[in-house]
Amino acid sequence: MSCNTLSARIILSLGVAAGALMAMPAYAQDAEAAPAEPVAAEEADSGEIVVTARRREENLIDVPISVSALSGDALENQGAIDITSLQDKTPNLTLQIARGSNSTLIAFIRGVGQQDPLWGFEPGVGLYVDDVYVARPQGAVLDIFDVQRVEILRGPQGTLYGRNTIGGAIKYVTKRLGNEFEGEVRAAYGSYDQIDLIGQVTVPLSDNFSIGGAIARYWRDGYGRNLTTGVDQYDKDVIAGRVSAEYTSDGVFFRLAADKTVDKSNPRHGTRLVGNGGIPAFEPTKSVYDTRAGIGDDNKVETQGVSLTGEIDINDMLTFKTISAYRDGHTETLIDFDNTPGPVLDIPARYDDRQFTQELQLLYQGERIQGVFGLYYLDARASGAFDTVLGLANTTTLTSGSVKTKSYAAFADVNFDLTDKLKISAGLRYTKDDKTGTVYRQNFTGIRSPEFGNAAAIPGLVRTDYTNSRSFDEFTPRVSLSYEPIEDLNLYASYGKGFKSGGFDMRGDAIFTPTTVDGYAPETVDAFEVGMKGAFLDRTLFLNVAGYYSDYKDQQVTIQVPNIVTGGIASFVDNAGKAEIYGLEFEARLVPSPDFSVNASLGYTHADYKEFLTFIGGGTTPVDVADQRVFQNTPTWNASLSATWSGDFAGGRVELTPAISMRSDYNMFEIPNPILDQDGYALVDTSASWTTADERFKLGVHLRNLFDTRYRVGGYNFPGALFGNSIIGYYGPPRTATLTAEYRF
Repeated sequence: MSCNTLSARIILSLGVAAGALMAMPAYAQDAEAAPAEPVAAEEADSGEIVVTARRREENLIDVPISVSALSGDALENQGAIDITSLQDKTPNLTLQIARGSNSTLIAFIRGVGQQDPLWGFEPGVGLYVDDVYVARPQGAVLDIFDVQRVEILRGPQGTLYGRNTIGGAIKYVTKRLGNEFEGEVRAAYGSYDQIDLIGQVTVPLSDNFSIGGAIARYWRDGYGRNLTTGVDQYDKDVIAGRVSAEYTSDGVFFRLAADKTVDKSNPRHGTRLVGNGGIPAFEPTKSVYDTRAGIGDDNKVETQGVSLTGEIDINDMLTFKTISAYRDGHTETLIDFDNTPGPVLDIPARYDDRQFTQELQLLYQGERIQGVFGLYYLDARASGAFDTVLGLANTTTLTSGSVKTKSYAAFADVNFDLTDKLKISAGLRYTKDDKTGTVYRQNFTGIRSPEFGNAAAIPGLVRTDYTNSRSFDEFTPRVSLSYEPIEDLNLYASYGKGFKSGGFDMRGDAIFTPTTVDGYAPETVDAFEVGMKGAFLDRTLFLNVAGYYSDYKDQQVTIQVPNIVTGGIASFVDNAGKAEIYGLEFEARLVPSPDFSVNASLGYTHADYKEFLTFIGGGTTPVDVADQRVFQNTPTWNASLSATWSGDFAGGRVELTPAISMRSDYNMFEIPNPILDQDGYALVDTSASWTTADERFKLGVHLRNLFDTRYRVGGYNFPGALFGNSIIGYYGPPRTATLTAEYRF
């Protein structure tokens, strides 16, 4: 059976299952009404899911935005290790670990994102940890611990969030401490000698003041081996921690928090997908998790931050909020593009970044008017350096540089209840970004440059050496209209504009592409959406349905291609021109009894370039290649289906959750490549747990990728003899089994 046929059958099966769920009114109406199990934030007694997508607590049904929400407990119960598991449960979301790394995040929502993790490029999907914007993708693959919930907002969110979020936002919300002594310890052992140790504690020092902390330690042997050096591939060696202090009094809340993550996992070198003239060292390995990379195995990613959040109730209607934060990170890594023992195409690299953000908000909660008014400031610097080593030519190209960003923004978003059933919401944001880019590229004769340890390298041609500054500003509006004809039913339509500022290509080669010194322009999205949210059948069936259309202009696309003429890799950023994206999203939850529930989701995306302008061959006149380009990391279909059975057993409660998720064919890059691109696939997981009656002790077993499916999540494409015909892929995890034990006190 082909992967396309498999995808089609899975989509059909999920559609039939969803139809069956909607065809169960007799059973659902006869069953005793039960509140939905928490899948997001705190849940009211009525079963309402409460989220803060619009910077205030609201019933999810009332929010005229496409939002998916999952609680930390729900993710843990299903064996989710990190936030990339969200893509298995969320329509039109792609979250992957970046090529060659263990903790760098690649995110796309509805076709909008940014795959390139190099310094200076901004993500298209904003990641927020307790409302603090995380500007860099390094270290952004957050593990699931000390988390209350995760919210995924699809579409532009600039009028609500500190930094522009052109494609959407992911909100990682940690737990507030409270004023009771409590704690939790959790341990896991699994396949490949996986060991997870996690501890959390809250210590109240008075009725108003508490301190707390959480620490997590993750070890795992690799899924494969480096056949040259003998070390593990796809291993895990991470330690992460958070500490916080909270003060709560009448109408006043302050939290000081700090976090740090150190990832010493080996670099992921990938695996060769094609051979090169029958040379054994250049042939693919038997396991897709093995490699023959000879560049080495040193890798370290370190990120840390501190934040101060304050909320002060001025009166019954007004709340003032301030969020101050500083974050920095450092990465030392190695990428072996050729996956052979020799330095055919090797990249030693390092990245550094720091950011300071300040956000001020004034929240208004009236009887018929609610709103948020905010000011935002970002001062950030991202820098780095890397060598492009071509061993067969005995040459190295050093690339280094930095991007400094200062961003100023003002935003407002107001909701007005025209009647008890009809509501209008409108928002406006003004953003001004000042950027200064410095880029330096130079050729050297020898293996590696002096910057990376070869003092004997002979300096050659300076290819790029410039510093340039540009400013970008934009007004981005948002408006929505929602109508609630009956209780627990919300029909809405919305329009929003997303904006991501321009910048400078840190790999830009001024000889190959002279226009690189001018930088690239901003990109914008005009996003339209209609949707329905509701609870039916005595609140046993919850449905969210949305249709959307996006007019995507000047998309920033990074292209890297072999350059035989100059003997290196050419990079340029195109503002692609015009594209249209439209699709559908469906989420359902059925709870016919307290002991049984079903979750289903279905996402459809049609993304098509109408104009794709590129400076091919180093010319100064752009060429339209729209008919030769596709959207990356954007499958046409993705879907999921899971069911949870629970019941009393052995003095406690047992819970069983089988789940299936699928993704149809998708492309790794804008230029299709049948060797790299991934066919449709399905993943089957199952989890079981037993919890004592007092909910203090829990045992669990989690089986993921039950049928051991192989699927690519990234790759590189550098064909040609000089580059060792280097076409390599990176793969998602194989089948794993994990036992967990948890004790709460």
